[in-house]
Amino acid sequence: MESPAKTPDNICNLQNGEEEEEEEENQHFSYAMQLATSISLPMVLMSAVRLGLFDIIAGAGLNAQLSPSEIASRLSESSPTAASINRGEYDHLISNGGNSEDIIAGMLDRMMRLLTSHSVLTCSSVDGVGDGGSQRVYGLAPVAKYFVRNKRGVSLGPFLDLNNDIVITQTWYGFENAVLEGAVPFKKMHGTHLFDYLERDKRYNELFNKAMINHTTIVMDKILENYKGFEHIETLVDVGGGLGVNLEILTTKYSNLKGINFDLPHVIQHAPTRPGINHIAGDMFERVPSGDAIFMKWILHDWDDSHCLKLLKNCHKALPENGKVIIVDALLPVDISDNSACTKSTCQMDINMMTHTTSGRERNEDEFLTLALEAGFQGIKLKCFVCNLWVMEFYKKENHVHD
Repeated sequence: MESPAKTPDNICNLQNGEEEEEEEENQHFSYAMQLATSISLPMVLMSAVRLGLFDIIAGAGLNAQLSPSEIASRLSESSPTAASINRGEYDHLISNGGNSEDIIAGMLDRMMRLLTSHSVLTCSSVDGVGDGGSQRVYGLAPVAKYFVRNKRGVSLGPFLDLNNDIVITQTWYGFENAVLEGAVPFKKMHGTHLFDYLERDKRYNELFNKAMINHTTIVMDKILENYKGFEHIETLVDVGGGLGVNLEILTTKYSNLKGINFDLPHVIQHAPTRPGINHIAGDMFERVPSGDAIFMKWILHDWDDSHCLKLLKNCHKALPENGKVIIVDALLPVDISDNSACTKSTCQMDINMMTHTTSGRERNEDEFLTLALEAGFQGIKLKCFVCNLWVMEFYKKENHVHD
């Protein structure tokens, strides 16, 4: 059979197909390079938060946009370090008419350009600057507000610090060997489990507590806007409640609520006295204090199924017949091809649990239901979705009706 004649149309179609294939290949390579250099994003984001860049822009007013020079000027006013830049590194620039603020502005511009490419900041061009040229001005994209201290003085900045601290980054360097051995990467690197390590490293323990306080405050405020299930509770036990921030927020809103903050002795010893809250030290795998309901935020994902089952059985024993456990945890999607920010965040947290805890993991709805039923509960209810987390109720009686 003879080959089809090569007409201009055939040649054009062939060329177009080759160009599309080449463009697609270029996109794949660009994405591969993005992954290969991806460490720059969290490092630049962390530095931007520490420098207060987002706070400076937010402080300029609603929808404000500032140039790198304006930010550098405000930065040098608030940071003596910025004014004492290492002149030796940049003598050649300063001698040619530059100054330290210009140098800092140039570095900030490059940082913010990266953050803009990841939709953390917005960027516009302003004409008529100086000798008639233009300059970039930067504003806050919607996600950036979570890295600006809110009216309570909290943000996700400390949580970003926690996950990029040297204690954590060291763990990642032994990750592949731990996988081959079936070991816990954190324990393999540091010789002990995370929660034991916190007891012996004061600096990291303070960093951990600060991150949890900030995250908890953001999440709990949002939960209280959407979930009414605390209204009928007289005594609430917060298992793994840390320094008592959850209960402080809850007892402030519900003045008749009595709180029991239950955590390990080395945690409770640092918990401040708070009205309406009784701090109790103990081991949740041995017993749990009694109350009308039990609250656990980000606790079950720290442990494997056997530990979770033991804990939930202790909760079941501690509850009255119409009691419930209120769980705040993420849910893994059934469709793993979903590439939404929610799924990516949950999958990343799942890997964090695998890396830093003793067989901790995120779970899907069916896995939570299995745990609940095996622990003696009648079922679970998904109540609301906030801050990439689900508020779930594990109830003892089928006719449990409280919202």
